[in-house]
Amino acid sequence: MTDPTDTRDTGPRVGTPLWAFLAGITVIGFTALVVAMLRLDAVLLVEMARTPLFWVLAVLVILGELRPVMVSSATAVGGTYPSTMFTFAVLLHLGLPVAVLMQAVAVTMNGIVTRRSWHRVMFNIAQSTLALTAAAVVLGTFGIVPSPAMPWMPTGAHLLPIALAGIAYFATRATLVSGAVALHERRSIMRVMKVTAGPQSLVYAGLLGLAPLVVVVMNHSPGLVPLFVAPLAAVYFTATLSMRRDHQAMHDELTGLPNRKMLIVSTEEALAEARQEERVGLFLLDLDRFKEVNDTMGHPVGDRLLQMVAHRLTHSVRPGDVVARLGGDEFAVLLPSIRDAHAAREVAARLRAALTEPVRLEGMTFDMDGSVGIALYPDHAPDFELLLQRADVAMYLAKEGRTGVELYQPDKDRNSPERLNLLGDLRRAIDNRELRLHYQPKVSLGTGTVQGVEALLRWRHPVRGPIAPSEFVPLAEQSYLMRQLTAYVLEAALEQAALWWHTGLRVQISINISARDLLGSALPEQLEVGLARYGLPPTAIQLEVTERILTGDQAYTQDTIKALATLGVPLALDDFGTGYSSLIRLQRLAVSEVKIDASFVRRIAESEDDARIVRSIVDLVRSLGLRSVAEGVESDEVAMRLAEMGCDVGQGWLFGRPLPAAEATIWLRDHSESGDEVEFGYQPEVSRSA
Repeated sequence: MTDPTDTRDTGPRVGTPLWAFLAGITVIGFTALVVAMLRLDAVLLVEMARTPLFWVLAVLVILGELRPVMVSSATAVGGTYPSTMFTFAVLLHLGLPVAVLMQAVAVTMNGIVTRRSWHRVMFNIAQSTLALTAAAVVLGTFGIVPSPAMPWMPTGAHLLPIALAGIAYFATRATLVSGAVALHERRSIMRVMKVTAGPQSLVYAGLLGLAPLVVVVMNHSPGLVPLFVAPLAAVYFTATLSMRRDHQAMHDELTGLPNRKMLIVSTEEALAEARQEERVGLFLLDLDRFKEVNDTMGHPVGDRLLQMVAHRLTHSVRPGDVVARLGGDEFAVLLPSIRDAHAAREVAARLRAALTEPVRLEGMTFDMDGSVGIALYPDHAPDFELLLQRADVAMYLAKEGRTGVELYQPDKDRNSPERLNLLGDLRRAIDNRELRLHYQPKVSLGTGTVQGVEALLRWRHPVRGPIAPSEFVPLAEQSYLMRQLTAYVLEAALEQAALWWHTGLRVQISINISARDLLGSALPEQLEVGLARYGLPPTAIQLEVTERILTGDQAYTQDTIKALATLGVPLALDDFGTGYSSLIRLQRLAVSEVKIDASFVRRIAESEDDARIVRSIVDLVRSLGLRSVAEGVESDEVAMRLAEMGCDVGQGWLFGRPLPAAEATIWLRDHSESGDEVEFGYQPEVSRSA
């Protein structure tokens, strides 16, 4: 069992519990080593050194100590060295002094070859010496005290003392190493032993179980001892294959970091052993402007940058903390033990400081940054899913406010327990494709032709029945589900657009997108891939964004908007009039359409103030060369007033309610005059029932 207590070439700080533990075990272990050496007869040792068997065993012990058998990819689980089999065989046959001498030489050689720090080498010598001493004590209680002068030969009657000696050996090493790991990573020793002892117990059982056979072969035919290398090689390669499969299942292929699956396991372990006075922290970290690197330098350079980010993050956290990659440019950091929110902020600040150091790739220097959201157990959530969701809310607030680091704040999260249950139901609804798009026409107020349709999301809950989008969309927008929901809607809208366009109904579908979508970098790429897959022009889809989003001076938002404009996908400014847009800002927006909020439109026939507002908006939009769309048109009088004002398009129940895809297709065909143009014969008398 190796000592994974130090990932760097520096020792523990003097005075810390880990330093005291390592120092104490080292002193005790070397004392036992000295006592064993005093019992060794130098004359017998010299005579034994003249035999080929001694050197065969010495070489096998040294070679077996150079590379361990890895049985798990978990960092806390060390490898099991094949030298264990031969060292234990030497203990059984020649006694404790020879065994600890060979083991000490082998560990020293290992430290020289692998360039380990001196304190690790000394600790490994000490803990292996104590393990062999424990096994020798057990054998001694049965009257078995081998020596070079009186080698011991085991028989079938000695299975019990050999088994108990092997258990003592394994238990001693497991306890000492687990104690060091527990102190190093600030974890419970029982939890560490559960993780480390379990995977290695079978390997130790195999190695220690073969040791008596090695003794028998040594006694009858020493030249056959090297043949034990063959089963060792089989064990080594089998364990290596198993470890690789385990690593692939639990780690990210690009960066080698733990993936979401391993993060869940690690978080659940941390929550299970969390102490009352401490917290468990979960960070969600998203890189800013990463898409610029991919677009400018290509994905291979972007991949290298992600690998560098992973390296920086892992070297900026404390021992025992877990850095995971969730996908794309999104990382998570688990702090199994953290004192309070202030300490968590300090760790998050250190992570951001590591990221902000300039990166030089392909002759160019990139300035990286990231936004970090923090959620703590038990302050903010009782389990992994809620911790991740609330860290995501905090990260979104950090990105939106451009503060860099944000702690989860309940007063800024609209999620109640009931809504959180709804969030889980929404995730299952997305996975099971239970959400549906309905389509509402947008009709020209001048000609009556259909100018497009708006896709409106609908959800019929299996228990609660229909749930309004105003209830579940904001919930998704504040959670990790927004990207999945947007991808779902995009896919459904593109699929429907393809059905219409390829059968002659060239109807543009408008889709509402959230601030989360514009703050990320995946939206343009998703659209580009989807349009190409379905053979659609960029104008087949229109994206509607709210006035507040586009006027927030978000550098990251503007990058996504520019990418969409380059792609050729038109943008519409939704709910205009409810925000604070100025004429100068509106001129800068890459939009082709402005939608006037229904709260103004519905009252223009009753309120002159609202009529003046709508007329001013229509005139402003026309002066900028954009198209105006009035939402909430529900009466003939309102439609006529809008037409008189020069408003281009109307949308509302006067022209048609939102319809499922099949009914919308029939409606569009019924109002089509040709295969290429869909028309609606707008008349002022058209009733709402249409």
